[in-house]
Amino acid sequence: MSNMKLISAAVITAGFALASQAALAYNAGDVFVRGGVAQTDTGSGNGNVAGDSLNVQSARGFTFGAGYLVTDKVGLELNSSEKFEHDLNTASAGDIGSVDRLPINLLVNYYPMGGLDSRVQPYVGAGLNYTRFSGEPTGVSVDESYGIIGQAGVDLAVTQNIMLNGYVSYADVSADINANGVGVGEVDINPVTIGGGVTYRF
Repeated sequence: MSNMKLISAAVITAGFALASQAALAYNAGDVFVRGGVAQTDTGSGNGNVAGDSLNVQSARGFTFGAGYLVTDKVGLELNSSEKFEHDLNTASAGDIGSVDRLPINLLVNYYPMGGLDSRVQPYVGAGLNYTRFSGEPTGVSVDESYGIIGQAGVDLAVTQNIMLNGYVSYADVSADINANGVGVGEVDINPVTIGGGVTYRF
């Protein structure tokens, strides 16, 4: 009798463990939201203005997004951030002010371990980037930019619903610079962004 109780207890415990693990799998229909902080590196040689080479400084800001899994392995993600404020300088004039950059990204993500019982869920994605500039120096405006974006990241499950997230992305951002309505150059950023935060899955 005692042995039967022990066996029953072991079976029940194993069942709960398997159920807990199964709950960690990414499945079709899952919805998630993300929030965190990112550092965006703009590199060097960021275009030109009035024939002078332009440098756009790197920046840091809060990020957020939401997603939906269409299948166990394929999902959609829409993400953005607060405005990144980038200081600007040129080779000859030095500091010429700053510009705010607001990126909005729509991506298709692939989860190679989707549907599998794993606390670690890596993903890669690609899609479209829209960037809006504002807060330019007086008399200067920067056009909107449309380009491609790619990303790679990973979610590490802490509980069934809460995950730690980390990612890196690369976007193609290029736009014309105008002064009093006349084209005077081009900004070419192509930022590499490294971010981390928390994912909450419904």
